[in-house]
Amino acid sequence: MKQDTHPDYHFITVKMTDGTTYQTRSTWGKEGATLTLDIDPKTHPAWTGGNQQLLDRGGRVSRFNAKFAGFVKS
Repeated sequence: MKQDTHPDYHFITVKMTDGTTYQTRSTWGKEGATLTLDIDPKTHPAWTGGNQQLLDRGGRVSRFNAKFAGFVKS
């Protein structure tokens, strides 16, 4: 097996958007570095369920519904 093929795997501190921190192992940065997140699971809509609504003002959804309006089961 080749020597020195694996990256340096060490402990870093991850700082969440709300200020909480935790220790994890990573290949990012140097030993003891702090990774500050801009987006994390506590704030991103993909994990929080979000309150994004589909706003369509005569765009693709309206055109699709108009084109396939006759295919609706009764």
